[in-house]
Amino acid sequence: MKRRTFLAATTAGVASLHPLGAVAQADYPNRPIRIVVGYVPGGGPDYIARAISTRLGQVLGQAVVVENRPGAGGTMATSLVVKSPADGYTLLLGETGQLEIAPYVFKDLAYDPVKDLTPLALLSDAAGVVLVTHSRTGIRTLADLVKAAKAAPGALNYGSVGPGTRQHLAVEVFKHEAGIDMVHVPYKGAGQTLPALLGGEIQILSGALQTFQPQIKAGTLHVLAVLGPKRLSLIPDVPSLSEAYPGYKGFESQSGLLAPAGLPAAIRDKLEQAIKETVAAPEVSGRLSSDGRSGQFLDAKAYGELIKDNLRKYEQAAKLAKFTPT
Repeated sequence: MKRRTFLAATTAGVASLHPLGAVAQADYPNRPIRIVVGYVPGGGPDYIARAISTRLGQVLGQAVVVENRPGAGGTMATSLVVKSPADGYTLLLGETGQLEIAPYVFKDLAYDPVKDLTPLALLSDAAGVVLVTHSRTGIRTLADLVKAAKAAPGALNYGSVGPGTRQHLAVEVFKHEAGIDMVHVPYKGAGQTLPALLGGEIQILSGALQTFQPQIKAGTLHVLAVLGPKRLSLIPDVPSLSEAYPGYKGFESQSGLLAPAGLPAAIRDKLEQAIKETVAAPEVSGRLSSDGRSGQFLDAKAYGELIKDNLRKYEQAAKLAKFTPT
């Protein structure tokens, strides 16, 4: 942030210089703040931004508005934010895809998620991602899947919402840890994957647990494993892949708030504290811990370290998947 000075006369008639930047920081915020979301209204990231915006505005004493800028897996919104002034009035609702997967998917990414952004706080993660199969396969457990895959390498197809996505990379790491071979079949979005599984085009699919609930209750689909680091309370008998394979790291979708690089420490600290107070409010924490999500506050420093750890995890996953950025 550029620092300007103004001339102020002292009582002794001696002029002294005072940084306008410091005055602006002390006065922050004095106008509305926007949270830029890189996905369409009504989706998970948009839901999280709107879950916190009203209460965060009350804590800060200024309106907090949500602005949707969908496109290119959230990277267009991220590019917009990193080019914005580092004054605390433009924030990013950051997701795993645009922060930690994008560097290994897009060849000419317009930003560096570590150098060009200031982490403020982690808000939540979506650990309810599971691996499912159709009842027609005869596979009922994770052990059954591994046994079937080893008996006929390459005979099983698994689907994802696209190459280089979290679901794709997570299964590739699982394949490596389990020593099995399955063929990846990418689709264009979640709207195509479930019909493909029900129609028999693929035998294995990963996705959000709530998406499969009707078919699970009907006995059409069977949950084999949780892709996150631990079991889910809704399906306590289903193991996590991290539990079954210690070398496997959980692949949750995490959501946090970030600002452009160069944000003054005083503004960062004020935002961090305001976010902490916001997510602790019962009406907010309840919304962040619903629909397969789990509210999880991490401060700016811890969130920054988490992003770095995840970048290393996804770099390794992309190498295992032999994925070439485009």
